[in-house]
This record gives sequence, C-alpha cells and structure tokens, in this order.
Amino acid sequence: MIVAEAVGRALAACGAEAVFGVVGSGNFHVTNALVAGGARFVAARHEGGAATMADAYARMSGRAGVVSVHQGPGLTNAMTGLTEAAKSRTPLIVLAGEATEARSNFHIDQAALATAVGAVALRVTSAQAAVEQAVEAYRVAVGERRTVLLNLPLDVQSAPYEGPGDVAGLAAGLLRPAGSPGEAASSWAGSTAGSPAGPVPEDEAAALAGALGAARRPVFIAGRGARHARRELEELAGRTGALLATSAVARGLFRGSPWDLDVSGGFATPLTAELIRGADLVVAWGCALNMWTTRHGSLVSPGARVAKVDLDAAALKTHVPADLGVVGDVAAVARAVTARAAQASGYRTAEVAERIRAEGRWRAVPYEDGSGGGRIDPRTLTIGLDELLPPERIVSVDSGNFMGYPSMFLDVPDEGGFCFTQAFQSVGLGLATAIGAALARPDRLPVAALGDGGLLMGLAELETVVRLGLPMVIVVYDDEAYGAEVHHFGPHGHPLGTVTFPPADLAAIARGHGLAAVTVTGREDLAGVAGWLDGPRDRPLLVHAKVAGERGSWWLEEAFKGH
Repeated sequence: MIVAEAVGRALAACGAEAVFGVVGSGNFHVTNALVAGGARFVAARHEGGAATMADAYARMSGRAGVVSVHQGPGLTNAMTGLTEAAKSRTPLIVLAGEATEARSNFHIDQAALATAVGAVALRVTSAQAAVEQAVEAYRVAVGERRTVLLNLPLDVQSAPYEGPGDVAGLAAGLLRPAGSPGEAASSWAGSTAGSPAGPVPEDEAAALAGALGAARRPVFIAGRGARHARRELEELAGRTGALLATSAVARGLFRGSPWDLDVSGGFATPLTAELIRGADLVVAWGCALNMWTTRHGSLVSPGARVAKVDLDAAALKTHVPADLGVVGDVAAVARAVTARAAQASGYRTAEVAERIRAEGRWRAVPYEDGSGGGRIDPRTLTIGLDELLPPERIVSVDSGNFMGYPSMFLDVPDEGGFCFTQAFQSVGLGLATAIGAALARPDRLPVAALGDGGLLMGLAELETVVRLGLPMVIVVYDDEAYGAEVHHFGPHGHPLGTVTFPPADLAAIARGHGLAAVTVTGREDLAGVAGWLDGPRDRPLLVHAKVAGERGSWWLEEAFKGH
C-alpha cells in the first residue's frame, strides 16, 4: 500500500461518504482508495463545480464534504468554490496533489493560496505519519468547522506506507479517542461541532433571560449556526413572546409557525422589516447580523438592544456589535435561558398574528405585472412555478440581479429546503450548488435558480446533471445581461455594451446536453413545466425564462450600498 491509498482509506474510515472532484495523475490513487473504502465518487466537469458541490452537500447533509483535485491547476480551478466554503465555515476537506519541485510546471505555493482565502493548509509529510495527518485534517474540518486543504506531495504519496497495517482501525481510533462513547465524529450536523466544553455559564444565561424578561418586543434572528435548534428556539420564543426570523442561509427554519417572519434583510417583506425595526431587543442566534441580514444596520433601531449567541467569540463584536454576548452552542444556550426566563407575551398579540398571517409572505404583497413584449415579469414567473412545483423541494440560488425572486417567492418546507452559497457573492456557483444539494437530499425535487450569466459560467455541469440522472428543474432568469451592472451603471449614463449580450437559445443548448427544455415568455408557457412534472421526469428540465429587466431589484439597491 502506498501513502495515497492509506490516506484515502483513513478518510473513508473517518466518515467521508461522498467525494467530488476531477481526477488527474496527482489524485488518482487517493480517490480510488476512498471509493474502495466505501465513499461515493461524483465526477464533476470542472474543479470549481466539484468544490461547490461538496460545499452544498456538506451544508444539506450534515456530513463533511470532500473534494479531490490535481496538483496546481486542479487546485486553482477549485479556488472560487473553496473560498465560498471557507467564508461560510463549511466543514470541507480538499485533497490536492502537490508538486514540491520548484522547476515543475505544476508548482505553486498551494498552502499560501489556501491561507489567503481563509482555509486551513495542512500537509502529509511522511510515510509513517500519513494516517495521523489525514485524520487531523478531518478533525479540524469537522471539529472546528473549517475548510481544510490537505496537500499530498507527489513524492510522499507515492512512497510505501510505513504505518500500522489496520489503517481503518487506526483512523477510527484516532478520531475517537480510546474510551470515548459513540461512533467516529463523522457528522457535524451544523450544530455542536467545535462547541465549548462544559455547561453554559450561569451568569450569561441569567443575563440573557433578564434581557428577554425586560423586553416588550423581542425578535429572534436565527442564522446558519441555529439550523439544528428549531425546537429549543421556538420553546424559548414562546415563553418570552419573541417573533421569529432567519438570515437567508437559514431560510425555512421556522416554517409553519404562526410567528414566522421568514427572512430578515434585503429579502424581507415590508411587514417583516417593520416588525424587526420595531423590536426593542434583537437576539441573533448563530447569526453575525451582517449588512445583508440587517440592511446595512437599518433594521436594528437605534434604541434596540442586541444580544448574540455564537460558537465564535469574534462574531459577537462583528457587524452589529452585541450589547450582550454568549459564546456557546445555540441549542444548549436556548435551553439554559428557557429554564430561567419568565413567561411573557412580548411581541405576540392577536393583531400581530393576524398581520403575519395576512401580510407575512411576498405572495401577499401587491405588484404591477410587468409582463409583455415577449417577456415575463420574474415575480409572475416565480409565483407560477411555486404553484406548480411540489412542496417537498430543495431550492438552490445563484448570485445576480435575479436572485431575490426565487429566494422570496419560491417557498421551502423547512431549513433543509434552501441552499444559499452566497458568502463570496460569486456568480456561477448555482448549478453546482444544486447538484450537491440534490445528492444530499435525494428525497426532494431539486430546483436550481440561475441567471443567464451564471448558467453559461457553469455550463459544463449540465452534463453532470444528466449523467447523474437528477430529476432537476433548472430555472434560468434570462435578461440577456449582467443585470446587476446594467442597473448599477445604466442610470448614470455609462455605456453598457460590455455587460449586455445578444439573445442565446438556452433551451436548445440544454437539449444538446440531453435535458428537456421549455421557453417561457408568458404565464401560459408554464404549461410545459406542468407537463414535465406530470410525466416520468426521466430527464432534467431547463426552464428558459425570458424575463422583463427594465428595472433593477430593490434588494440590489441595498447591495450597492456595500460597494
């Protein structure tokens, strides 16, 4: 057995279930060893797609993501997806061959590249310590919720392995120290991985309980770090009279609650924005309250107190600093505070409940339909799709001018129904995101929402969707432009020839890849989507929607304030 094979077997024993990548000579043996150890290998057509697929798979499955790439260009191709994962604190292990000889045309400083984008750079350095170093990479990824690059120098990985023969047993034992109960720590589940040891500090729990007791209009905003804690947060909110909202990445967490305000921030309904601005206490649970979640701070009224609960102490002072901060796991802190909190009605009145029921979703907000001239209003399109698509869906959204329409008008059943890889705001990740999410949740209909620019950037992965047999609906909001730039610079009279494009027959392109396709220019054309849904769904469907794009989106106007 060579070192590369020992590393692959060790990671499989740690719990690597799915590996995404593009295989070259530098990662051939480690990838095959992972497969031999029981992992599923998913071949992408581009390393950037592979990294984003693994990121989305990790987010939606609660398992660590694994990416396997060639040395040099294999890693550089993956860097945008790797950056998104690192910024989002996704538990991800990137296995990359490494050319350490400076004269090699593949040689670059791979560790520096990873460090520059916020990932942790580790390396397998010897034939004796290879398994221990692979397990350490897995432990850091899962236990500290980090994206880890594990460099595999070509000379080291091809050397005979010199460690103990039972690689799987050694790896499992290293990941689970002797005498500890349970299985190897293969699942992070978006929850307690990396949480501080010991109980929640008594004084901090009491202080937060006191703040809630004194509040007349408390609002909870839950982020990605709270996606495992719905029951605990709803119990505490019920006791203290708090309304419930989420950041975009945790959308759907409180779906079904009569006190669910849906998303806070640029995608918030007018009612949600009004009620959050009216809060006298905002409690962020696993949510940093960044500029998107707070509309550049405008949703937090000057007189409101802010409390934050987060595993990361640094998050307590970033963006909107906390008046009261608690470092700890969201579910554990919520339980501790509930035990100390007094019963109060808080923000929960009959009038507020009725307003949430009547005005709490974008479907209830009137708008003037801008369809016409061979183009469909993106709101009309998305509402029509929402009515047609089955409720058990998993929606993945790319970045761009269009992104608010699916994020606001396509409902999701719960927090497992929305995958939002937007920490880096890169256009082009949406299709790969949808593939990873679909593989994590095969029980749900995968829906990818893309702009025309994002589709064309990720076009190679259409073949991956077809090859994997995914019954995916890919909705393309085509305004024949990079719409964000059009609406950013156009009003000031700047020339737009660099960001506008002639029409492209995206439906024909999709059919050429083996998909079914329909072109939508009016609501009546959605009959083609209904027909696909009623049929065998034996091929994925691309919906080429020619959308009206005369006006920019209101959330885009908010976003421009941060540029």
